Amino acid sequence: MGGVRGYDEGWRVMGRRTVWWRALAAVGAALCATATLTAGATAAGTPDPYAYAEDATRVDGMPSTTGAVRLAPGKTYRSSLREGGKLYYRLELGAGANAYVSATAVPDLGTAVASAEGVKVTVQDADGHRCSSETARFGPTRSPHPVTAWASRQIGSDPYMCQEAGTYYVLVERVGTVTPDRSTQGTQGTQGSSDGGEAWGLELGYVLEPVVKQAGSTSPPEAWNSASPEAVTGDARRRKGGTSFTTASAVAQGVWEDTDGIRAGQTLYYKVPVDWGQQLYVTAELGSADGNDDGNDNGYVGNALVMSLYNPVRGSVDDATIGYNGRQTSADLDPLPPVRYDNRFAADGETSGMRFAGWYYLAVHLGAPVADRFGDGPLGLTLRVRVAGSAAEGPDYLDAPEPRGVFEITAEDRKAAESGSVDGGGSGGGTEGGTGSADAETTGNTQGIAADPIAMKLVAAGGIGTGSLLLLWLGLWTVVARRRAAVVPAAGQGVAMTKRGRGRGRGAPRG
Repeated sequence: MGGVRGYDEGWRVMGRRTVWWRALAAVGAALCATATLTAGATAAGTPDPYAYAEDATRVDGMPSTTGAVRLAPGKTYRSSLREGGKLYYRLELGAGANAYVSATAVPDLGTAVASAEGVKVTVQDADGHRCSSETARFGPTRSPHPVTAWASRQIGSDPYMCQEAGTYYVLVERVGTVTPDRSTQGTQGTQGSSDGGEAWGLELGYVLEPVVKQAGSTSPPEAWNSASPEAVTGDARRRKGGTSFTTASAVAQGVWEDTDGIRAGQTLYYKVPVDWGQQLYVTAELGSADGNDDGNDNGYVGNALVMSLYNPVRGSVDDATIGYNGRQTSADLDPLPPVRYDNRFAADGETSGMRFAGWYYLAVHLGAPVADRFGDGPLGLTLRVRVAGSAAEGPDYLDAPEPRGVFEITAEDRKAAESGSVDGGGSGGGTEGGTGSADAETTGNTQGIAADPIAMKLVAAGGIGTGSLLLLWLGLWTVVARRRAAVVPAAGQGVAMTKRGRGRGRGAPRG
């Protein structure tokens, strides 16, 4: 009887184990299904949000110069900017350095914006005199996307103002906000439909360029090859674009096809190494829409795609905008001069922007209205990149720039452009540095995912169901473990201990 009882007890134990493991398997399947649905929803839904620099320090801008946070050169910062907001930050500058500050405004995906809205950056001295300023607007695509403006304090640009050592201020403000029009609030991107009540994310870059040891010409070169070269041809290599300056995908001369294409409302970033004396030419091609090769099915979007070029300090150089009717089309940047130090003294922005060697950034944005005509996509995106000319000697700086290496191209950078590395050899243009700095006075703590509203929305959308199932999984696992511990001695303790030990070694988290 004892033997029969043991045999019968063994089957009952096996039956209980089978039920529990079936339950665990069901929970595991549900977890996998939830993960798959979440991934699918992300892939088929809105584009990925802007990827802020992981090492960015979070700071709070002040509404007045009094108490303004001091920024440290070579660092990247995160802040936010509300409708009608004006924020001040402080710089401490010596008499022998050029300072460049960029501000990238990032509205939430799906936010309604007007074409005239944007962000303005101004550098001022302690007496309120303006050193320089620039405004970047969302423009004719009328689509929310990251826009970047820059301003500087430049030695030699003015003999009277902004030349002395001392305290300077950076003013960042939202411009062009339009009073909402009730009759058009349901239309994406219409003039007067601004959803300005939402705060925009803000990423600040600060680069310090030392003066040269021996001053040279203060006039830009008059002669340079302004003819457009032959387009780069050949088989395209595949490269996935990044979603910010920090994650920009490095590309070299050649033909590059984006791995995933580009969706309506999405902005993709790439970066190209351009050395002193070299010229950059870029063409962006937007592929035909499925079933719309004749271009007559779904109409026309007048300002569908915009390609913007930024220099190593994220200063705007040039942009090109094209419409789209479902057929393939292309946008070309205007021919740009070779990279030279003296270009900074030119009156036009295209020439003066080509003043540094380093990584040049391409931001390609496909307007949200394209989805209304041609669906969510994606559409094919191809870049044809040419870097003409041989590398030349750069200026002899009196000191090292901050961050180091921002104005030079190394052999590692060129290899990164060929291989597609995001890091690109470390010449990041103001993205180096930790989350805290002895040189930066911050009024707010460095914050993680809890401070990122987009991240929290994603967690809320995809994490609640998954988290609940995970808790259920852990609960069932605990119950099974306890039942096994209670039953195993009667079924053979030595073998059970061996299995339990092996299970912990493979699957349990390590302390």
